[in-house]
Amino acid sequence: MGLTIGDTAPDFTAETTQGTINFHDWIGDGWCILFSHPKDFTPVCTTELGYMAKLQPEFAARNVKIIGLSVDSVDDHAAWSKDIEETQGAAPNYPMIGDPDLKVAKLYGMLPADASGQAKERTAMTNMTVRTVFVIGPDKQIKLCLTYPMATGRNFDEILRVIDSLQLTAKHQVATPVNWKNGEDVIIVPAVSDEAAKEKFPGGWTTVKPYLRMVPQPR
Repeated sequence: MGLTIGDTAPDFTAETTQGTINFHDWIGDGWCILFSHPKDFTPVCTTELGYMAKLQPEFAARNVKIIGLSVDSVDDHAAWSKDIEETQGAAPNYPMIGDPDLKVAKLYGMLPADASGQAKERTAMTNMTVRTVFVIGPDKQIKLCLTYPMATGRNFDEILRVIDSLQLTAKHQVATPVNWKNGEDVIIVPAVSDEAAKEKFPGGWTTVKPYLRMVPQPR
């Protein structure tokens, strides 16, 4: 069984482009996005890493740290970073984990435990399952995990939207509806009775169905 929502994100110590880290200590008391790549110097991931560098201030404003992982060495990451800056207009401004022995990829279930060989012996295709996004909360639990196919670039604007939803719903007893964006109406969760909702949401709400109560987003 692979990792799923609610599991504790496995801890590890690894070399990164910004020095050695202990993962849980590095996360601290904030949020984290761990996003992985099957191989350095691959086209789709080059565009993703550059875009995440541009989005990094948005995540930082939400107390979210970004960390990348690719099944290659830290030295290769540093060389790839130059290509990313040249082609995408921004180099990674967040650490990239070196994982040439596949340790972290296996720990997170992105490669089978019996996967073998050093990174340079493997191709992007043999590492194709290493294209996952994990969102990890301050409690070190996994809040979201998504795995993408090789040819499909990830939508990191969507991950930013999910972070807004996760942080809002962690603080208030609400859920966010389909295609919700920050500032739009939200749903009062069924666990909150109407009596309790009067205290929590004194401005009132709209009852579409007894189980579907819409209320302005709490501030």
